[in-house]
Amino acid sequence: MLKIKNLLFALLLLLPQFFFAQYTDVINSNRPGETMSAYAVGKSVIQGEIGVYGIKEKHDLLNYDASGFGTDLSIRYGAFLEKLEFILDLQYQMENFDTPYTSYKKNNFRQTVLGAKYLIYDPYKNPSKKANIYSYRANHSFKWRELIPAVSIFAGANFVGADNPYYFSPDGAISPKVALVTQNLFGGGRWVFVTNIIADYIGTDYPSYGYILTLTHGFNAKWSGFVENQGYKSDFYSDAIVRGGAAYLLSPNMQVDASISTNFKNTPSILYGGVGFSWRYDQWYKNKQDENKARDRAKKNPDNEKAIDYQEKERKRKAKYE
Repeated sequence: MLKIKNLLFALLLLLPQFFFAQYTDVINSNRPGETMSAYAVGKSVIQGEIGVYGIKEKHDLLNYDASGFGTDLSIRYGAFLEKLEFILDLQYQMENFDTPYTSYKKNNFRQTVLGAKYLIYDPYKNPSKKANIYSYRANHSFKWRELIPAVSIFAGANFVGADNPYYFSPDGAISPKVALVTQNLFGGGRWVFVTNIIADYIGTDYPSYGYILTLTHGFNAKWSGFVENQGYKSDFYSDAIVRGGAAYLLSPNMQVDASISTNFKNTPSILYGGVGFSWRYDQWYKNKQDENKARDRAKKNPDNEKAIDYQEKERKRKAKYE
């Protein structure tokens, strides 16, 4: 019984490390939802998140049907500070439009955003409450402090080329985009609630304002699922979308996912679904951690005395006398 309690205590002490640091033992992907998480990937960690999707639209008022597919790519890199992350988001879409009178094609970048995200507040960095080694329920019950979210800010820019059919103007433009990101962990981290409040295309003739709410649940160490609500409004286009899907962890650095989305109106009605893959490269981070550990050991052993390798001494002795 004592051994079980000791093991439980060790696990409870290790558990916060998965959530309080920017770098985590397993990949932390924004896919398959559309929200940005509050946390960065970790200093010197690079992460790629790519997906393909199919889309179908029907507009009752303009009397057209459209179908096509697209791909999206997000590259995330942690640099300079543990709390700082640089992000490149790309989305390219191709569609065929059919009307009673004609058919035509539309293809271009729907999104090209470059920016940076910074964690300004982390309530889990210095947890004040210690683990209760005698009560599993006490450690996993709801706590009011879980309502305090981690908070990040994102600032970047949209880059739109000339004659882009997904843009309201035929002229190219560069416009700011900012977002407020919050993230809550509930139930020991099994439930994650993320919100994004977004101001997009700032300073243009049609600025857009929106939100995304995402609730994710980890079923086990491999599987997770999510539901999401996204809304945006501008004089150019407004909509509300619901989304759901699941992700599966292939390895600590790889994840696959699938999702489906729809809206509630017919001007146009939208249905699209897709699959994706996320991968990260964290060897630079691990090498740096190894260097830090070696430096710490050197500080503790200022005389630089090496530990005696008795097996090596025995091999040398045999080589000399046998």
